[in-house]
Amino acid sequence: MARQAAQQLGADDMVLYLVDHEQRQLLPMPGPGAPPRESLAIEGTLAGRAFSMLGPFGGATDGGGARLWLPLLNGLERMGVAEVVTAAPVPDFSVAAFEAVASLLAELVITRSQYSDTIERIRRRAPMRLAAEMLRAQLPPLTFSTGHMIISGILEPCYDVGGDAFDYAVNGDIAHLALFDAVGHGSGGGMRAVMLASLALAAYRNARRDGFDLIATYHHIDTAVRDHDRRGLITGVLAELDQRTGRLRVISAGHPSGLVIRRGKVTTVLPTPTALPVTLGDRRPPVVAEEALEPGDDLLFYTDGIIEARSADGERFGTERLVDFTVRALADELPLPETARRLVHAILAYQDDRLQDDATVLMVRFLGPSTVQATWPHRD
Repeated sequence: MARQAAQQLGADDMVLYLVDHEQRQLLPMPGPGAPPRESLAIEGTLAGRAFSMLGPFGGATDGGGARLWLPLLNGLERMGVAEVVTAAPVPDFSVAAFEAVASLLAELVITRSQYSDTIERIRRRAPMRLAAEMLRAQLPPLTFSTGHMIISGILEPCYDVGGDAFDYAVNGDIAHLALFDAVGHGSGGGMRAVMLASLALAAYRNARRDGFDLIATYHHIDTAVRDHDRRGLITGVLAELDQRTGRLRVISAGHPSGLVIRRGKVTTVLPTPTALPVTLGDRRPPVVAEEALEPGDDLLFYTDGIIEARSADGERFGTERLVDFTVRALADELPLPETARRLVHAILAYQDDRLQDDATVLMVRFLGPSTVQATWPHRD
């Protein structure tokens, strides 16, 4: 379909590349008669720049022709890139037509992946352990935008998770956010942790869809997990953000504190803990903390695998490094999913790609009630 569309728009060819689960490589999607292609690194390539910056980038071919690289976006969820091959550079007035085709193809990649394993197999560069298979099937899309706010999350490692999970939903004016970290790692402990995290996710969605408030949602999750595994333990964050007003309400159940970043500085470290971890919720009532976000504010939630990552000589990554990196990335005006991707990759690089724990971030950018964005919102 991509190749047919390219010909109808006057191009010589179009090849789709899908991003791998670690978001390091762009992997060509084979098809009948498709020209041979090699995998491309996201770092240091025009294709990777189109993926990272969510926009078109052009270049030349070895034979004197031209290439146009376009991100494959389902909303703001990045699925990969499309390579458009032409005899001459695509004029600016024609780029929009190719972007429309790329958007449609991204939608088809999403929907068709529900009926076949072909796309999922392409995106994998290593065998996925059973625990990771179970948990990843339950996660929402990594990135979503309402025009008033952007949500972006990422979880590492991709192929062998230990119990981290996140979720979100936007119902009317209220955005619901959750981050969980179930205790238990390694092969046996990892499966137990995934079972606990899966139960917490299901209980969270069940409470949310029944219209429970934040405190009732916490108790619903706590009861559900305790009834299944009294010795299980899950730390987590439950939050609600009103898109009209910027009012943020948070319960931190024994979890690392969230950060509010405003105009390049951390203005608020959200209080923690305001509740006991899940399965201990019957021992002390939870407290809801409140914060007023301003348009342009960034909100960062993370699991302890981020700040507890250690270098080869044993030095912790720590909150200070986390803040410094996040502020610098935001100052570069990177799209929010790219900030999240680079943050987690920095954690991996810090410990030589050998995570001792899951490293998960959930980021939110509050754009404000009057903001209307048809494309990616850059900060002024």
